[in-house]
Amino acid sequence: MAGPALNRVVADFQCAATGDQTVHFKSLRGKKVVLYFYPKDATPGCTAEGQDFRDLHAKFRRHNSVVFGVSRDSVRSHEKFRDQQKFPFELLSDPDEKLCHQFDVIREKTLYGRKFMGVERSTFLIDEKGKLREEWRKVKVKGHAAAVLDAVKKC
Repeated sequence: MAGPALNRVVADFQCAATGDQTVHFKSLRGKKVVLYFYPKDATPGCTAEGQDFRDLHAKFRRHNSVVFGVSRDSVRSHEKFRDQQKFPFELLSDPDEKLCHQFDVIREKTLYGRKFMGVERSTFLIDEKGKLREEWRKVKVKGHAAAVLDAVKKC
């Protein structure tokens, strides 16, 4: 399944989130939305990425944008991770991979010679009208959140 196309409206979705919430994409119209997909809570790269978004969160908000981290972990796992790292944004739980498949982030990966299907670190910027404006695939954590913020400022 191909992900959403650039400059096209992203299909509606809803996901369970931290803070005992369900996030409905349509309700976010009028704001820029940053969705960053990451493999697993509390792992070194995912923690560093979340911390970078956390540290820039006030600047994202000043540019009328909301940030959501997305992984296949449970809401309970997300709550613990979010609290430990003091993330000021919500984490979306996608255990059935529905949102991961909608954005085409499930890829074959290899770890210690073993192949498995996992989340490819990816980020998507959606404008106030619900159109996908930017996407980053195979993300390297260092400097990524700052690059996304730069794109938000231009969007």
